[in-house]
Amino acid sequence: MQFSDDISIMRRALELARRGAGSVEPNPCVGAVIVDDNQTLLGEGFHEVYGGPHAEVNALRNAGVAAAGGTIFVTLEPCAHHGKTPPCVAAIIAAGLRRVVVAARDPARHGAGSGVETLRDAGIEVEVGLCADEGESLLAPFTMRMTQNRPFVHAKWAMTLDGKLATHTRSSQWISNERSRQVVHEMRRKMDGILVGIGTALADDPLLTARPAGKRTAVRVVLDPNARLPLSSQLVRTQAQGPVLIFVSEQADATRVEQLRNADVEVLRTAPREDGTGLDLLPVLHELARRQVTNLLVEGGSRVLGAFFDESLIDEVHCFIAPKLAGGERSLTPIGGAGLETIPSQPDLVQPSIEILDGDVYIHGRIRR
Repeated sequence: MQFSDDISIMRRALELARRGAGSVEPNPCVGAVIVDDNQTLLGEGFHEVYGGPHAEVNALRNAGVAAAGGTIFVTLEPCAHHGKTPPCVAAIIAAGLRRVVVAARDPARHGAGSGVETLRDAGIEVEVGLCADEGESLLAPFTMRMTQNRPFVHAKWAMTLDGKLATHTRSSQWISNERSRQVVHEMRRKMDGILVGIGTALADDPLLTARPAGKRTAVRVVLDPNARLPLSSQLVRTQAQGPVLIFVSEQADATRVEQLRNADVEVLRTAPREDGTGLDLLPVLHELARRQVTNLLVEGGSRVLGAFFDESLIDEVHCFIAPKLAGGERSLTPIGGAGLETIPSQPDLVQPSIEILDGDVYIHGRIRR
């Protein structure tokens, strides 16, 4: 394969990196491409699975001895520390590469710029910042956990054409069609955690699993201040199929908490919000980050999504709009809470994607910061 320029090479590395999503977390997705001076492909690779070889090592193995004197394009600054695998900078130096082009610096504390500096100290030419925006966007979930000590939050909901999450009787199944629900299961297969409030857990009795199962099993999280989740719920009855974590308030009934724990469900007490409406979200997110949850899918309901929105804790939106009408002043809207006082002057989503799924409209994109 012959590339036309450096940008096309880096974009190939970014394309490769995305293949690792859902398999490499809590590590970041990384891709690497090695070329010669004529921009001819010598080898390529990506970080395929957590604990496995990094992208640079896979690309070097693919290139073999031909890598000597070449240039490696990598989406993330090569590591210089010993983790589950040896440092990539040592492999790059040993392979005799002449030049390294990096899209984004490593936001992790163990990085601290040491990968770039180590390579330059070894006499290797290093360029940083090619396709930086795309590289940092790919890295965003990992960066969030490393720098803010919380997961990257994906907010998902399905609503009717008139913006209703459920009818006034709380009927919500099914608003979206089968194809939309398939997309949601594909999304779940890439998540480390899936979160709902107790209202959704009681109304829908969800499993919160990906069907069919993916490469990872997300922890199923319920915000349940008063420990009301029934022992007969699907979440409790299927805890052996995947972890269930329930956050309750410090004042939750001790007997109910003990009953849930006796059913082998993990229950953690945490602080309530200052206004008394639900739980304080940041301690919940910090605990999930401690458990290496990188991508968290928040599926509702209205009160929970509103709380995340009011505290600016939503990072990406996945909205499914069905060509159905529900009506009703008392029907639920997707995002409750206090809300905004005025309409934003510009769109909240940055370059959103819009897809038609057998009649449903799927809008998704990152939140503007």
